[in-house]
Formats: sequence, C-alpha cells, structure tokens
Amino acid sequence: MSAVNAVKPESATDTLVKVSNLKKYFDTENGILKAVDDVSFHIERGETLGLVGESGCGKTTVGRTITRLYEPTGGAMFFDGVDIFKTHESDLKPFRSKAQMIFQDPYASLNPRMTVGDIIGEPLDIHKLARGQERTDRIFELLDLVGLNREHANRYPHEFSGGQRQRIGVARALAVSPSFIICDEPISALDVSIQAQVVNMLEDLQNRFGLTYLFIAHDLSMVKHISNRVAVMYLGKIVETAFSNELYDHPMHPYTKALLSAIPIPDPAVERQRTRIILEGDVPSPINPPPGCRFKTRCSEVMDICHAQEPLLKDVGGKHQVACHRA
Repeated sequence: MSAVNAVKPESATDTLVKVSNLKKYFDTENGILKAVDDVSFHIERGETLGLVGESGCGKTTVGRTITRLYEPTGGAMFFDGVDIFKTHESDLKPFRSKAQMIFQDPYASLNPRMTVGDIIGEPLDIHKLARGQERTDRIFELLDLVGLNREHANRYPHEFSGGQRQRIGVARALAVSPSFIICDEPISALDVSIQAQVVNMLEDLQNRFGLTYLFIAHDLSMVKHISNRVAVMYLGKIVETAFSNELYDHPMHPYTKALLSAIPIPDPAVERQRTRIILEGDVPSPINPPPGCRFKTRCSEVMDICHAQEPLLKDVGGKHQVACHRA
C-alpha cells in the first residue's frame, strides 16, 4: 500500500503495542548480564512513547528485542493483539512489514555497496510489494516524502551528510507502510542544527500517516518535544512513566529528578535559582545488580527499606507510575 494512501487508525485509544514482563539476558564470561529485567509498557495507536535513560540502561535492547532482532529471554509482546514472541520466525514477515526500525548510526546502518535506490527498494523486494516501474515510482515517492531529490536514488551513502543518510533510513523504514516505528536514538549522531529538522520530519510523517513511535533517546528536552508519554529506564528497569508534561513538571523518582536537573533552561533568572542534582558513584553492574532498589547506591534519599525490598511500579494518579518507596 502506498504511504501516500495510508489510512490513519480509526481510533487513537486502541493499544497497538503491549509489552509485559520483558526480559533479555546475555551470557557473558563474568555471568548473566540482565540488560532488560521485567519491563512492561504499552503504546496507543498514533502515540509516541519516549524511552529515556543513560547509556547502558537497556533502551536499545528493549527496541531490538520487541522486534525480535534479539530473541527474548522472557515476557510477552503483543502487537495488535498477537503475541509476537510466540510467533515462529518463519511467520514473522507480516509483523516486520508493520513494525520497522530507524537505527542510531546513519553511517553504519546503510550498506555502502548499495545505491540509495536499492537500499530503499530492498524492503519492497523482500515483501514483494512492487516490481519494475512501480518499484521505481515508489522509491521516488519515498525520497520526496523525506525531503530528498529523485536523482539521489543513483548515489551511494558516502556521498551524503549524516542528516541526509538518516532521511534515507527513514525512507527505508517507510517503504513497507508500517504502523509502528522504533526510533533508536535517530538524532544522537547528528549535528544539533540537523536534529530539529529530522524530528520535525518524523512528527509530520506521524501526523500524515497515523504512525506509532517508540522514541528512544537520552536527550530529555527533545523527548519532551516529540513524546506524548515518557518512560524512564535505569539499569534494565523502568522506574517512572507518565504523560510528558506531568513527568517534566512533577518528577517523583530521584533518578528522574536528577536527569531533569541537568537540562539547561534558557532563562538566566530561572537557571540561577535551580539546584543541580549530582549523582555520585557509578552505575552498578547489570551482571550483579544490588538487591532491593537498584538506584540505592546513588540515591540521596535512600531508606532502610530500599536495601531490602525492590520497589514496584505503582500508579500515583493521572496514569503517573513510579517505582520508589518514597512515592
């Protein structure tokens, strides 16, 4: 189906993606690395869920596991009511045509030996969606969608800037007319001047085609701009989730407060009155996470119960959930 003719979902309240108790462990020489440990969330149709956290917290692993690029260790992932983790590998092609991924590194995610036309056309070939002139027309249509020229189809990735390469990656993801796109830090490798252009393009495409996004990033200010809801990860677990404005105006988890305190505010009077929360110590190893609360080793508000009992996500009102004993 042509992206231009894509139909927006009938309802913006239906849950498209539901992840329950997701686990992804890796065997290493030093033991089992718990990259993602019992993570649950959902994304409504046409919504953007921002997933934030510092490097190594498991954000990218979540994205790659729910698309079955990594095989899950445990849990369930329902896409439009179907448990993708129970679907045989040979039967995943329909799902892959509906769920696509935009990768973090626009330099490494494009095959340098293929022309842009072949890169964008490869999904069409794999899913047998277009051939001949129809394929060529579709490639030109996708280049137009992401703001590139049609003559770019005969060029190679090394001839483009980082921002242009990321646009090529977006066009490739759109080729099969997906309903769900995982944006894995799509702007972190780009110049600041280009980041806003790519984010605005993603928003325009979402409004045009009713796309649903999982937007993975560590730039909290950009996540606030593009996301309807935000989930904060720390050491393989989600510690807080809420609507975007609610999370930024009323953060409840000490880790979320520390992350938000690091965002500069372009108002000298306000900035002078703010107190920066400095996290001391190192992030514990996911191979041997501490018992109880995983954030206790860096938390300034730690209590005795934090050492003995792991806090669970609980709703504190307004669909604001937080995993903290002080909440």
